[in-house]
Amino acid sequence: MPLNLSVLTLIMPLSYTNTPIVEISTPETIRSGIRLLIKREDQNHPFLSGNKWWKLKYNLEAAQQHGHNTILTFGGAYSNHIYATAAAAYELGFQSIGVIRGEETLPLNHTLAFAKSKGMQLHYVSREAYRHKNDVAFIQQVKDRFGDFYLIPEGGTNQLAIRGVQEFAHMLKAEIAFDYICLPVGTGGTIAGIISGLDEHHDIIGISVLKNGAFLSDEVSQLLKNFSGRVYGNWTIETSYHHGGYAKTNPQLFAFMDELTARHKLPLDPVYTAKLMWGVQDMIARGKFRRGSTVLVLHTGGLQGLQGFR
Repeated sequence: MPLNLSVLTLIMPLSYTNTPIVEISTPETIRSGIRLLIKREDQNHPFLSGNKWWKLKYNLEAAQQHGHNTILTFGGAYSNHIYATAAAAYELGFQSIGVIRGEETLPLNHTLAFAKSKGMQLHYVSREAYRHKNDVAFIQQVKDRFGDFYLIPEGGTNQLAIRGVQEFAHMLKAEIAFDYICLPVGTGGTIAGIISGLDEHHDIIGISVLKNGAFLSDEVSQLLKNFSGRVYGNWTIETSYHHGGYAKTNPQLFAFMDELTARHKLPLDPVYTAKLMWGVQDMIARGKFRRGSTVLVLHTGGLQGLQGFR
């Protein structure tokens, strides 16, 4: 039976803190005539910050509505989604299970240690097995082992996640005027929600954090088709700012992060938001944005991931 999305209401709502929008001025923005704003959505919750709050909101409501006691999801060892899901499940009284790509490595890194401290049961599978995580046979094996659960996909991306981010986009549109919005792209759920929520009234630029990320455009198009049946023409995904691939870093990226933190008090993580800001700064320098326009950058959180790299 399909969910009636209009009546979903959390029995125990997640806590949420309204977040500021800050302006950053640099020689490049002044020279280019650009107003650069950062939506500090990383401050919306102490543990499931940024886009994760919005992606999980309606999934958690659905789990409650259907009477589930356990949340199961997937992710890698540095997954912001695993971290956030463990925190959300703990806050709302769910049991949680994380199916983790790869073998267990001790001591646990900060992300997995935190998830375990919030009661998440960590179940490790080989990288080969993980590739089949969406197969019916794999899901059945997991059910045979753990019993009944509410399944949230890797990265939290599904139609309920898109609906949550769409709601956030509506809020942004009412909060401030802007011409462009820029955000990082991993699984595509967040940008799909932003696209559907802004409804072709703004230019949307995603920054792929994945190497060879050209496939993401097709992924996002399919997500939008399944969600709304519509085709949108106001968005693109830039694929040249991944710095080697997902969770890959280099000294130049860390130096860039440190400079932004020191000059603008803007903390970033090396997996998503540092690559996002690197791309935005480069696009400003290359004249990607119209002179006189306002560029809004979405800080999607994930700052806890920095502890695994320093």
